[in-house]
Amino acid sequence: MAAARLLLAVFVGAALGVLASAGKMKIVEEPNTFGLNNPFLPQTNRLQPKMPPSAISGPVHLFRLAGKCFSFVESTYKYEFCPFHNVTQHEQTFRWNAYSGILGIWHEWEIDNNTFVGMWMREGDSCETKSRQTKVHLVCGKSNKLAYVSEPSTCVYSLTFETPLVCHPHSLLVYPTLTEALQRKWDEAEQSLYDQLITEQGYKKILKEIFEEAGLLKATEEKEAEKQNMKTSLQFETVDKCNKEYKKLSEEIKVLKDLLNQHNIAYKRSSAENTSVEHVNHKWATAETTVLNGSTNAERLHGDAGI
Repeated sequence: MAAARLLLAVFVGAALGVLASAGKMKIVEEPNTFGLNNPFLPQTNRLQPKMPPSAISGPVHLFRLAGKCFSFVESTYKYEFCPFHNVTQHEQTFRWNAYSGILGIWHEWEIDNNTFVGMWMREGDSCETKSRQTKVHLVCGKSNKLAYVSEPSTCVYSLTFETPLVCHPHSLLVYPTLTEALQRKWDEAEQSLYDQLITEQGYKKILKEIFEEAGLLKATEEKEAEKQNMKTSLQFETVDKCNKEYKKLSEEIKVLKDLLNQHNIAYKRSSAENTSVEHVNHKWATAETTVLNGSTNAERLHGDAGI
């Protein structure tokens, strides 16, 4: 009988201990997603990025944002932006399969008119046949905060991040962030464009190469495909190349015309046929005062964002 009472006391004590420990259970802030974000699982089982983020690049005064994260809650979703790292989304519900995922990993800048216009976060979680990606717009604000989130197209997100670090009119200029060597390369490209030694297409290609070398842009698979296509397509990057290709095509047309005449085959002449190769060359020779992208009276200023 004494043994039974002792066993009962042990059982009751154990039950009370379990209830006491249950009262101390902590509610996890972030919901899990099929166990992948469960804080009780090893760290290796949590959200896993497809690739590491790119190296920090761009305006030096923005580097202080690295290592920090900013949240924005909309409806039942919490968005978190970690500059130069990633963007994540967490469903704030108690459903067992609440969604948590990566909307993009820091990849590259978007550049337009010598200005950084956005940060691209790519290679996020899979979304049907593609990966989620996010463009982050940097706008002037009194404090650092994530102000707005939208999804303009399926699996492509848009974030607006406010910060006083971009309030100065020159704070997002690209040219000052480059090394002296790359700045000289840019200067030479502009001079070549001014002297009509390259076309606007050739000039933009050189700028893209400069930005890639500086680590501001990533060479994509599309670029590799473009290199393959260049072997079979015409690339008129210089005036001289344009003239050579035109002359070559004109000679081929002349051969075809001769064949038609030999066989007494009639063909319809177009008004464009009256323009000869010599006439086109003369036109280029007399157009020295015209710049391919505008007037020669205005010289491009690297410090001017064109706004």
